[in-house]
Formats: sequence, structure tokens, C-alpha cells
Amino acid sequence: MSKAAQYGLPEGILGLKGPMVRPEPGTLPLRGDLAHIALADRYLVPHYVIPQFHTVGSDPVALKLEADAHSDTVTTLDAGSTFEVLDVAGDWCWGCVSADGPSGYVPKDSVTPQSV
Repeated sequence: MSKAAQYGLPEGILGLKGPMVRPEPGTLPLRGDLAHIALADRYLVPHYVIPQFHTVGSDPVALKLEADAHSDTVTTLDAGSTFEVLDVAGDWCWGCVSADGPSGYVPKDSVTPQSV
């Protein structure tokens, strides 16, 4: 497994630079309310989150488009792979494989925090 990426705060002045084309759901880790910190220089949202690195358990897990077991599957995450958690609500974690995506929801009990 490769070393987990570390993300810092964006440098320079951040601001609106014209119309934004919103990416398709399940691609970039971007929602209407929050985004991955690495996207702060490209997308304006109320909150930016530095991810918490987690590890997928011993079984592969489906990355879902919505926090619902019956939702469309974006991709399948391999057992032991890294998942960057950006939000936890109820029994689901929302996050991404990397700042470039894909993004979606996994059951909270399918990932565990990585030790620092």
C-alpha cells in the first residue's frame, strides 16, 4: 500500500473566478455543503475538510452514490485500501479515494481510522 497523501491549506488569495461547472456526483469529493480541502482553490463551498484517513476492513466495500445500501455503486474499494473520510452521519461515512475522486458513501463499520 502506498503512503497516504497529506493535504495542506491552500496558499494565496482564494476567490470567485467566474462560473463553476459542477462535476458529476461520485467524481470529485464536493457537495453543496462541503468539499475536500484540496479543492478550496477551485470550488466555493461553506466548509472545507481535511480528510481523516481510514482503512477498508478485510472485505471489499461498495462506494455508494448516496447513503443508502440500494443506491448506485460508484466503485468497489479493495480490502485494506485507504479511504479519506470527510463526513460521518448516522451509519455512513462520506469521503473519497483521493482529492481527485471517486467519492461517495461507505458504511461506517466498513472502515477504521488509521493510526497517526
